[in-house]
Amino acid sequence: MDLQKIGTFLKELRKEKELTQEQLAETLNVSRRTVSRWETGSNMPDLDLLVEMADLYQVDLRELLNGERKKEPMDKELKETVLQVAEYSNAEKQRAATTTRVYFVIGILSLIANAIINMMDMEETFWTGFLKGGTFALALIAMVFGILYTTGAMMKIQAFKLRLIGKEVSK
Repeated sequence: MDLQKIGTFLKELRKEKELTQEQLAETLNVSRRTVSRWETGSNMPDLDLLVEMADLYQVDLRELLNGERKKEPMDKELKETVLQVAEYSNAEKQRAATTTRVYFVIGILSLIANAIINMMDMEETFWTGFLKGGTFALALIAMVFGILYTTGAMMKIQAFKLRLIGKEVSK
């Protein structure tokens, strides 16, 4: 996929519709800078936005992905399939964002609890030491899991584990 070619094509289509980057950004609910990144080829729109742009510019989705016009139009069934894939992709992104937020909220709450325990003038016993260490460890673990999840390393670890025990990875 040639991002530069696609970006140039997106710019041509926008100019054919006599839209500014700002107007297109407003139509698609993105920033003008995002539109600029698409047109320079440094970034690609999400699939659902590509479908919306194909409708706006009255071109085939395959034309947008190839960065040039085609003769034959995209059939309705293919378009519906692409929309379903985009919807699924957005649901996965939302689930990942929610999971990440949960990890980081647990980490932050653990750090707050740790700070409160450390500020209290409590006698040093096994249990106060356990609480201090436990809340700090929980915060650290939650942050590490959050980072692993956001970078995609968690999925790689899971796939590796499944390969080790001989199960096939579902895609």
